[in-house]
Formats: sequence, structure tokens, C-alpha cells
Amino acid sequence: MGRIFVCAIYGGYEGAAADPETIGSAPNEAKEMVFLRDLIVPELRNRSFEVIAVPDSDNPRLSIDWIDKRAKPGDIALGIHADAYAHSQTKGVSTFYIAKNGERKNHAQMILLAFSSRVPDLPSRGAKPDTATGTGSLAFCRRLSIPSLLMEIGFKLDSDDRLKIQAYRREIALGIADGLVTWSRDVQMQATSNNHTVPVHLKVNDEPYPERGIAIDGNVYISIDLADRLKVNLALNPQIRRIRYRGVVYLKAIELRDLNISIVSEIGRTYNIRSEHQFSADEFDRIMNLGHTTATHLHEFLGVNNPDALEKFPNLAEIYIEEAKAEGVNHDLAFAQMCLETRFLTFGGAILPEFNNFASLGDRQTEWANFPNLRLGIRAHIQQLKAYASNELLVQECVAPRFELVKRGIAPTMRQLNGRWSADGQYTIKIAAVLRRLYETAGIF
Repeated sequence: MGRIFVCAIYGGYEGAAADPETIGSAPNEAKEMVFLRDLIVPELRNRSFEVIAVPDSDNPRLSIDWIDKRAKPGDIALGIHADAYAHSQTKGVSTFYIAKNGERKNHAQMILLAFSSRVPDLPSRGAKPDTATGTGSLAFCRRLSIPSLLMEIGFKLDSDDRLKIQAYRREIALGIADGLVTWSRDVQMQATSNNHTVPVHLKVNDEPYPERGIAIDGNVYISIDLADRLKVNLALNPQIRRIRYRGVVYLKAIELRDLNISIVSEIGRTYNIRSEHQFSADEFDRIMNLGHTTATHLHEFLGVNNPDALEKFPNLAEIYIEEAKAEGVNHDLAFAQMCLETRFLTFGGAILPEFNNFASLGDRQTEWANFPNLRLGIRAHIQQLKAYASNELLVQECVAPRFELVKRGIAPTMRQLNGRWSADGQYTIKIAAVLRRLYETAGIF
């Protein structure tokens, strides 16, 4: 029987900003997660499982390295933590798995099903790919060599979730233990059926590729030679996981996503590796550019992430396209930035929906900007982007409060907004993650 690693994760970045735990304004997530881990571990040992409690660390990457040095085939790892932000439509528990891995999605669902049976009062938010997170990936799901999942257990800034976590600690631990037992046994069954490594067929930009890839624990790997053909600069991306299998070096295909190389599952264990898209790598984050999505695409994307938004802001997508087109701004990028800033129109911070402020714009009096209607709020967002990206004159009357204070043309690309629009060092990484999700929903990526 394989071993089970249980890791309490706290600190670092969560959602769209620095985790409040790290700046001293949040309840003690570390204490809660460690307490919960220390309930899960003996419960599993009582069921005759070999379980390892990962030593405490406020740096998740150190925990990942610690696990990886000790991991063996057949082992699994679960990280537990509390998310930082709460909204009425997103309360409860969710489990994240590495994107494009159907087996891991099933395992995430196993955990949630067992959990919900024990703790129905903490609703399940479902199994989610790690691409649905703020930065578009989770190191705990991707960097480990063994199957791994990250479980979000409530929202530490939501009083209702906190009270439920404290009231149901024992039941929560039992529910997680039940799920881990089911998951571990499923991994063992796959290992004994020699299904650990299987060959898969590959296409490259819709054309059959002569060499096969391999799938390990549901993750697709492609040869280093194909990566070279796709012009992946591995010297600049040393973090991409590589393995050597039967004399050939392979790397994990999903890790190429941040380089705008997508992987699409097709019928018959075939995977299409796509490096050619409607957008080029150079124009992906260029602010002054044409968008590729339609209003229907934007509506669908909002509907997936916040169904209530379509009712509250029915014409928002159309207005974004119209206002961006008028000024020559990429509406895809502006819309993705809006989704990040407003957390898909759930707001929940100091900026209220009635401010019609969709990009966290400030005014000249060190207050949040406030606009009389939806269109003017969107127009201000578009104009502020144009201020940073271009020296061209505005087409429409200026409504962005700080437009004239910006050094014009200082940031033609989204990457150059880092440290300008937001102090978050991961800001543009998060916009790019939302943009790729939008393009995936639209079938563009």
C-alpha cells in the first residue's frame, strides 16, 4: 500500500492579492490547518495506512521539495489550506487538480464526495482545475512527482465558514480521511494493473506526429525533441518537470501552457499539441490590438465563473467590445483584467458594484473612482489602458480621472503594467491566466 503525505499549507499568495495571513490581518490559518492535519494523520494510521505529516513551513515550495525527496511510486499527497476571500456564491470546500488530467479530476471528486457525506453543512464548490486559480497553476498540483491535490477548506475571512470549520473539525478530518482512503486505493489499483505509464498518440497543430508521447498518472509528457521543435526555450524555463523514460527525456505538456502552447484531448488517447493560435505570441499581451472573442464568448466565460453576473450586468460584454474598439484597445485583455480586478463581478472589497469601477481605478483625491453609469466606468478603464500603452489621442471625451498623469506609452504590453497598475508582483501573470482561460472557453487556445 502506498503512503499518504498530508501537508498544511498557509502563507504566500492566494486569489488576486497577497494572502492576508502574511500581513497579520487574518485569523490564524496556520494554526487551523496544522490542527486539522494532526487530526487526519492519526485517523489514517488507525486505519492501518502509512501516513506522513509534512513538517510545518510557511513556504509551500519547501514542503513540495520535502515531499518529492521522499516520494515513491504509489504514494499520494494532499495539501490543505483556507482561501483568503469570501463571496456568497463561493463559500465552502473545493479541491484543485492539475488541469488536463482526467484521472486527477476523478480523484478530486472522490475526496469531495467523501467529505460531503460527513460534513454536508460545508457545501462543495466542486473539483476545479488549477488553471482556475489566480496565477493559472498550483505548484502543489504540478511540481510533485506523485499524484497530488490541493483542498481549500472554507474561507478564513468569512465568519460563517470559520465557525463551521471550528465546530466540525472532527467531522472534517474524518471526511478527508475517508476520501484519502478511496483515492489511495484507486491509485494502488492502477499501479497493480500496470497502467502507470502508457503510450499516447500525438498531433502537432492538428497534424499527426510520428513519435508517441507517454501518460504517467494521467499527465501527458512529450519528448524533448518535440519541445525543441515547438521552440521552447528550456534554458529560460528550468522549472518544467522532466523525466527520462527508456532512453528519452520527456517533459510535462501542461507546463507549456504558460508559453502559449496548449494541449487538447481528442478521441482514442490522442492529444493535440497546439502552438499556432489565432493570436501570435508577440501580440498575446499587447494592449493596443484587436481582440479575438465575441460578446457570446465573453457571456459564456462570465456564466461559467459567476452566473449571477449575466443578470446583474447583461450588456457589459457588448460595451467592453464597443469601447475598446473605439480606442483601439484589445477588448480580450481589458475584459480579463476586469475579471481579475472585480473577481468576476463579485466585488467583495472596498469598491462597490454601484461605483461602476471595473479596474480598481483611483481618482486624484486618493479615493476610489466613481462613475455615474456602466458605460462610463468601462470607458475609463479602456482609456487608462490606452494612456499606458499608446501616445495616440483619445477618440472619445476623457473620463479616466488620472489619464493625464500617466507618462504616455510607458507600458505597451500587459507585462509592463507590473508595478504600475498594481503593486502585486504577480499581477500580470494573473491577468494572463484569466486570458488563457477565456481563450480556452472560446476554443481559441
